[in-house]
Amino acid sequence: MLPLLFESVVDAALREDLGRGGDLTSEGTIPPGTRARGDLVARAAGVVAGVEVALHTFRRLDPELSLEQRHSDGDRVPAGTVLAHLAGDARALLAAERTALNFLGHLSGIATATRDLVDRVEGTGARIVCTRKTTPGLRALEKYAVRMGGGTNHRTGLDDGILIKDNHRRVAGGVGPAVAGARQRGGHMVRIELEVDTLDELDQGLALGVEAFLLDNMSLEELREAVRRTAGRAVLEASGGITPDRAREVAETGVDLLSLGWLTHSSPSLDVALDLDLDLDLDPGSPSTP
Repeated sequence: MLPLLFESVVDAALREDLGRGGDLTSEGTIPPGTRARGDLVARAAGVVAGVEVALHTFRRLDPELSLEQRHSDGDRVPAGTVLAHLAGDARALLAAERTALNFLGHLSGIATATRDLVDRVEGTGARIVCTRKTTPGLRALEKYAVRMGGGTNHRTGLDDGILIKDNHRRVAGGVGPAVAGARQRGGHMVRIELEVDTLDELDQGLALGVEAFLLDNMSLEELREAVRRTAGRAVLEASGGITPDRAREVAETGVDLLSLGWLTHSSPSLDVALDLDLDLDLDPGSPSTP
């Protein structure tokens, strides 16, 4: 992941935690210049994401940090896996610890949940996609974590795709005016997706040549009928009430995409930790990863 996409987020998170006075606990208990070494560990099995972000967080407070990275984003690891060895200024490592683990645990939890769903629908041809239901300020990171889990991103923001939802239709005066206006605004490079609640609305959109449809909270029977009526003329995205236990049966209706907002807003964090100890013999030549 490009550092440009997470450097400012990391800085903001560190400022939030360090506040105006810095780490009072570490500065009060650890003598200046004390060195420490330790392991960044995944205490639970899962798919890791955010390793680079976590390591950058530590490096932001200790630019001379020495580290050996053992695993990369996207790796599936068992419980107890050491993701990286670190050695550096003890105060800096302790001050950065919680912020680094917050990023790593949150993003790894998203990647792990995504991988579980991808595995559940394997062989159906359907893809798992996320939505714009993301934590403000963390969208790029959360959508990256979905990709690390084997999923696919829906539009990143309002500016890179058109999704006409029920409120747009009502205010615009119906499906026809909404689609016509969206085509004029979006141009030939932007695909239009139309949210529909019924098969009749799907038929209206198909008649207008809409390229993709979000099938909102449809039953399995309705999803199968939507696939039959569309006959490959448009991309079909099932959305609403899709749980891990239901994912396979939804995918088997023949839809192209399953979109799940909870991937980014409700996935449980993966349990990760930093196990530190006093560094009595720091090797200045130890491996370092940029």
